[in-house]
Amino acid sequence: MEIVQPTQWYIFFKDNVLIQKNADGTCSIPDGIRPPFAPPHAQKVHRVLLPSGTYVHTFAIDYPIAETEQWTMKGLRASFDCLSLADYRAAGKAYQILFWDVHSRYCPVCGTPTEQQTDIMKKCPQCGYELYPPISTAIIVLIRRGEEILLVHARNFRGTFFGLVAGFLEAGETLEQCVRREVMEETGLSIRNITYFDSQPWPYPSGLMVGFFADYESGEIKLQDNELSAGAFYRRDNLPELPQKLSIARRLIDTWLATQGKEALTDTFK
Repeated sequence: MEIVQPTQWYIFFKDNVLIQKNADGTCSIPDGIRPPFAPPHAQKVHRVLLPSGTYVHTFAIDYPIAETEQWTMKGLRASFDCLSLADYRAAGKAYQILFWDVHSRYCPVCGTPTEQQTDIMKKCPQCGYELYPPISTAIIVLIRRGEEILLVHARNFRGTFFGLVAGFLEAGETLEQCVRREVMEETGLSIRNITYFDSQPWPYPSGLMVGFFADYESGEIKLQDNELSAGAFYRRDNLPELPQKLSIARRLIDTWLATQGKEALTDTFK
């Protein structure tokens, strides 16, 4: 692929992205007409269209770049702490394109090697089946009960923090039906007043988190043991460790705190 205009280069080793250390102490994604490191032989360079209308480029390498005064590699989640929000989000989309590329080499219908037709579409030359980057949709919900909210610790959490009830959308469900089902399955609680909050791409590897508020209606907490290890209702003055700022879970919690007429918590709870 010939590059004629400067572009950002999102270079990944597995889920670690290459980051440039700047003289002023900030970090950024390398840019230029050429990448700072050449892609491996036969490795495809992908063009990625961002929501802003800007194109960037991405490719994978088969070795980690050693840390120097100029370069470092960070996991995609950890890059949130040093990159601008725009660059972090762009890195997420770039990673999803690379993940899709690796997992769409063969047609799932007939097994024929696929051919890339556009930036986000491959086609089987044998049967004509088309493949696009898949998105797995999940809901996440903050449940209010008076001046309390429900916080849970999932067994797959990487840490000791508490978050919100979440789960994947199933075939044939509306998002609201998914919210009710996941809350009932994981906690045994009935809820009401389900309202949409916001959504967030979740590139770990290819998700979309859709956030909701809801109010407790009835029931006693009965945790789904294979999913949750702990859960309870908490007031703002006895909150456990909370999710990091990068997550929509934390934004839901901070928004709830703001509606209590109080300032959102600081990063002490990060």
